[in-house]
Amino acid sequence: MGKPKADIDPDIEPALDRGESIGLMEPMLVPEGSRHKARLDDLAVELASRSAGFRRSLPEGVLKPLADLVRAMNCYYSNLIEGHDTHPVDIERALNSDYSAEPKTRNLQLEAKAHIAVQQWIDEGGGLHGKEFSADGICEIHRRFCEGLPEALLWVEELDTKERIEVVPGKLRNREVTVGRHVPISPGAVPRFLDRFDEVYSSTGRAGTILGAAPAHHRLLWIHPFLDGNGRVARLVSHATLLEALDTGGVWSVARGLARRVADYKSHLAACDLERRNDLDGRGHLSEEALARFTQFFLEICLDQVSFMEGLVEPNRLRARILLWAEEEIRLGEIPEKAGSILEAVLFRGQLPRGEVAHVLGVSDRHARRVVSALTERRALTSESPRSPLHIAFPAELASRWMPGLFPEKAT
Repeated sequence: MGKPKADIDPDIEPALDRGESIGLMEPMLVPEGSRHKARLDDLAVELASRSAGFRRSLPEGVLKPLADLVRAMNCYYSNLIEGHDTHPVDIERALNSDYSAEPKTRNLQLEAKAHIAVQQWIDEGGGLHGKEFSADGICEIHRRFCEGLPEALLWVEELDTKERIEVVPGKLRNREVTVGRHVPISPGAVPRFLDRFDEVYSSTGRAGTILGAAPAHHRLLWIHPFLDGNGRVARLVSHATLLEALDTGGVWSVARGLARRVADYKSHLAACDLERRNDLDGRGHLSEEALARFTQFFLEICLDQVSFMEGLVEPNRLRARILLWAEEEIRLGEIPEKAGSILEAVLFRGQLPRGEVAHVLGVSDRHARRVVSALTERRALTSESPRSPLHIAFPAELASRWMPGLFPEKAT
């Protein structure tokens, strides 16, 4: 069976519970006695330090627009892992209610918009604080994501019988499933296993949460609480976990790293599904060695993405790329003279009051308004209102010039 979904009310037709022991999910963390533990501890400490240092290095005015762009990037890569390729330029258009006339593309745009809405809810506090491992929190993420999907994506087909089954947002699965070679626990056992999941991962402390992010990621997929959408939900839970434990500010994304090494990612997940091989492979039901290797892989991916973003937004390099773009646009007559000076000032200060633009440029108020208008139309500048200070923006359509490598260029 592939990825069906059910709308059976458990009060009407109770889900089958085969009475599986929650011990089947052990080990849930890499234990102190593991030969991998020291290396994992070092990686967790390094990640905490690097992530905090990166966020502190960013001017306050850059944090929000960068987080907005990374949110679209995170959505792009998380959906790409599921085989749904919706480029951030199309995602950005969807956020502005500019949808494709082609139904499939439009549906994927709406899917991406739903994903971004959930992540924004998480990023802004949204009531998930401290509940990212709870059944209520996990179901809320699934509910919010699925409620934003178009009707066409709210149905799945049972692979063997071809039965079409409706998606019920936020509802735990009520059917048996098979995921590759993995046969998840019976549907009636899911609540018990989620209770254990919450009990373990919500009580580890900050350092333990960083170390537990990868094990929790796999064990949630292993439980397979929903009949569809588990991958996206698991990565959103991981995003919420790292956001809370590392105070990332949402300015880097593990999903990009996982998508760029998707074969390794899926191979690690499959290995973690396996039972322990022998007495040297821990004392739990599942392989301790595989869980440790996935944890190391996950933490190294996180560090790689922090390093990537640090290099991308290093002030002098970012300034040089933006000013080069501005010079070319001025030469082409796309934006007025001296537009680069405004972008440079906003980057340096974090924000720029509109009343200071003319003084910074040494031009008339009328010309200053032309420059601001042109840069706003290109979405290079943004503000909360027509009178609010100007902030830098990082539009997806300029990312290939301003943020090369953040995501693939859109095919023309």
